[in-house]
Amino acid sequence: MEKRILGLDPGLATLGFGVITYTQISNKVQETTVNMLDFGVIKTSADAEMGQRLCTLFDDLHTVIEEFKPDLVAIEKLFFYRMSNTILVAQARGVLILVLGQCRLPYIEFTPAQIKQALTGYGNADKSEVQEAVARELDLDEIPKPDDAADALAVALTASYQL
Repeated sequence: MEKRILGLDPGLATLGFGVITYTQISNKVQETTVNMLDFGVIKTSADAEMGQRLCTLFDDLHTVIEEFKPDLVAIEKLFFYRMSNTILVAQARGVLILVLGQCRLPYIEFTPAQIKQALTGYGNADKSEVQEAVARELDLDEIPKPDDAADALAVALTASYQL
């Protein structure tokens, strides 16, 4: 059984995405493999009006979904730290959820602490520890860049651990 998992790190200026495959091999011993298919970011211009920025997220996320045809989407839950930024990210997340609903894609959400716990073993890990875990788990020679894409891969990996 193979599943494609799309991980999303929501943001208005930069939306990170990462796509992995999770394969479960049923022999005498159940074995799983996880491989990276692709990663990247969707960027919007701070100079564009809000409606246009949200349209860019909408259109580009549809393109990513059409290209990779995920079976499951994993999203980092909104983390409240600065009110103005939280509102912008919430608006972007609304567009993401709308697109997933239109595409009839199931999704799960994880808090930053859940992602850190899943990848490093403790919920207060720093960003570099999580990124190193992503590279190690996906057998990559280097940490994916930019950070938003690496974070999206971390979200996808966290979902794969739930399967």
